[in-house]
Amino acid sequence: MSQDTDLRAALGAPPEPDFELELPPGWTRHRPDRAEQEAMTASVRARAMQAHRPDLLAQAQSMLRESFESMRRGDVRAFFTPTEPGDDTLWMPASILASVRRAQPDVSLDDVVRHAIREYGATALDDDRRIVRFERDRLESMGDESMRVLTVVYLTPMPGTHRRAALQLTATLARPLDVEADDPLVDGMRVLFDACASTLRWVRPRP
Repeated sequence: MSQDTDLRAALGAPPEPDFELELPPGWTRHRPDRAEQEAMTASVRARAMQAHRPDLLAQAQSMLRESFESMRRGDVRAFFTPTEPGDDTLWMPASILASVRRAQPDVSLDDVVRHAIREYGATALDDDRRIVRFERDRLESMGDESMRVLTVVYLTPMPGTHRRAALQLTATLARPLDVEADDPLVDGMRVLFDACASTLRWVRPRP
């Protein structure tokens, strides 16, 4: 639970709505809490031992810890990854983060959208224009390895917040350096991310 959620409850304000998405096969919704972090750490430990690679365990645990700490600092409410074993699971080095972006005293959410349009060429995802979409592609390094990372961002106002808060979906796809941004596989993931974002529906807050 975020500090803002605690404050809303203390003031007697209605809780912010939750949301649902239709996900690719084998993808699961997770909370960035301690319990999920411990479960993922245990899974990584088991896989490292099974592969007889204890040397990778410390690095993987450090990466997981930093990732969860970053999500909690960024007001991430949920993240989505391919985790369910099965023949139909879409295993890709990809994920979707769902965070809350709030207006600041000197920067409104409309200002954020205008900046995204001006700097990143943001456009409406579909005809009803409820979701704004933009993307970036950049080089990232992880240890001694470098990769290209496509990031697709979706922004939509949260109901009941008077445009003071927006849900931000951040979809990422990592790929080798020799795979271009217009590669058919990358284009296919763009279509998949767009399809997931377009299924967004608001629901009552989860307990």
